[in-house]
Amino acid sequence: MTVMLRYWAAAAAATGVDVEEAAPGAVASVLADAVLRHPDLARILDVASVLLDGVPVRAGAREETRAEGGSTLEVLPPFAGG
Repeated sequence: MTVMLRYWAAAAAATGVDVEEAAPGAVASVLADAVLRHPDLARILDVASVLLDGVPVRAGAREETRAEGGSTLEVLPPFAGG
C-alpha cells in the first residue's frame, strides 16, 4: 500500500502534478524522495505546511512521524485569500 502525496497551489506548480503515490516511511523521507523527483519542490517545502491525514506535522517532527500505507500527505504552501 502506498502513501498519497497531494500538492496544492505552488507545490502543484513546482511538481507538475496534483497527486502522486509514494512509498511509506518517515514524513521527512517521503518528502525527500519527492524532492528527488521534483527538485523545484525543495523551495516550497521550506515554507509549506505539511498535513498527514489532515493533521499538521511540524518541521521538527517529520523525522519521527511515519506516513503509513493508505495515508495522505498534503503539501500546502502559504497562499492568500479570504
